[in-house]
Amino acid sequence: MSFAPSSKPRSYKRSEPRKPPRPMDAARLEEMALAYVARFATSAGKLRAYLRRKLRERGWQGPDGADPEDARGGEALAEGFGRAEALVERFVAVGYVDDESFAKARSGSLQRRGFGTRRIVEELGAAGIEEELRERVLPGEGAQRRAALALARKRRFGPFGVGASDPAVRQKQIAAMLRAGHGLEAARRLVSAASPEDAERWVEEAGEDESDDGEAGAGW
Repeated sequence: MSFAPSSKPRSYKRSEPRKPPRPMDAARLEEMALAYVARFATSAGKLRAYLRRKLRERGWQGPDGADPEDARGGEALAEGFGRAEALVERFVAVGYVDDESFAKARSGSLQRRGFGTRRIVEELGAAGIEEELRERVLPGEGAQRRAALALARKRRFGPFGVGASDPAVRQKQIAAMLRAGHGLEAARRLVSAASPEDAERWVEEAGEDESDDGEAGAGW
């Protein structure tokens, strides 16, 4: 059975230009902040950056009902940023945002995924965690070695894979461990381990430390 092509022309709906987003006011700013902290584990720095980004996108209308164009001007945005900062401070005061809890949880999560201390420092710094708190939650020697071992197992580096006797392969694996935030000595030790048992003994030699409580210092 054959079908004759339809001669009816297609109709295309003309898309209308999108309206700019409605400027923020105090109520909308707080609603957005509450939704963010309810959905994500966050730090004061991350919440601050999120609110400032939304204000740049939408502008700040404030209580006077400013014109949308004026709402995106410098004075309006400065007022909005001030409101955002006060909101962040209030969320910290009531415990909606806790930088120490965030830093400990983030550090532990990165360790379990096999990332090293340097990567943890970078991640926490990007989240706005202050240097003193970053230092306090860094993993100790035992936790650093366990994280390196976890990465080697996951990526099949050294004795956990094949081809580690090839110098070129070893160099690539060491480079990957360095990118993950591990030190050169640890990367070389794991990649050149004679067997999985040898790698595990190296980790056990460091013993347990206080890193699980976020109290161990750096040693990287």
